[in-house]
Amino acid sequence: MDLLGFIDHFTIISALFFIFGLVLIVVEMFHPGFGVPGVTGVILLFFAVSMTATSVLEALVLVGIILVILGVVLKMVLQSAKEGRLAKTLVLTESLRKESGYSGTEDLQEYLGKEGITLTTLRPAGIAEIDRVKLDVVSEGEYIEKGRKVTVVKTEGRRVVVQEVRD
Repeated sequence: MDLLGFIDHFTIISALFFIFGLVLIVVEMFHPGFGVPGVTGVILLFFAVSMTATSVLEALVLVGIILVILGVVLKMVLQSAKEGRLAKTLVLTESLRKESGYSGTEDLQEYLGKEGITLTTLRPAGIAEIDRVKLDVVSEGEYIEKGRKVTVVKTEGRRVVVQEVRD
C-alpha cells in the first residue's frame, strides 16, 4: 500500500468519525436518555479531530466548527421542543382536573362534623381515631390530652382540624 492510499483511507475514517459523532450527538439531543449516544458521539468527534488536526490551531478551528454546528442543531431542537413535532412527544398536554373526577389528595370532607378520640396528646398536632380510622389531626392551637373526645370542625386537603368536645 502506498502513502497516498493510506492518507485517503485515514481521511475517510476521520470523516466517518466526524459524521457519526455529530449524528450520535444530534440523536441524543432529540431523544435524551442515558447519554450513551452523546458520549459515544463526543468520543468519535475527539478521535476525528485528533486524527485530522496537524496543529493545535487546526484542532481549535475544528472544535469551533463542531460547536457552531451543534449550536445550530441545538437551536433547532429547542425550537422543535417549544412548538414543533418534538413538543407533542415531550410536553404533557392533558391535565387532570377536579371537574373530571381527579383529585391530588384524598378527600377528607366525609369526616367533617364527626366525633372521635385522641390517641395521642395534641400539641396542637397528633393522632385521633375517627370512625375507626387513625388520622393525623391538628387542634386550633389548643392543647388536648390523650383520650379526649374531639369533633372535626374543618378539613383543608389532608389537614383535619379538630376541637375538643366539652361536656
